Amino acid sequence: MVVGKVIGSIVSTRKSENLVGNKFMIIEPLQEMASGAARFVAIDNIGAGIGETVLVATGSAARVGMENAPVDAAIVGIVDE
Repeated sequence: MVVGKVIGSIVSTRKSENLVGNKFMIIEPLQEMASGAARFVAIDNIGAGIGETVLVATGSAARVGMENAPVDAAIVGIVDE
């Protein structure tokens, strides 16, 4: 899991059929969580907005609920405080 900030979104005109209708957001890990990690793209199923701090599941945990979709990072929560 990674805590990061949503800094933008990406629009894709061509993608896997299993990803149609989903938003892609650019995540910048918080400095404490970065450990050398750079910005990455995560799928957003919960409606996070630009500027919000989010919790991102990576790896096989990101595919829970999206079984036949090529997902490696998914926003699973919005941090309030």
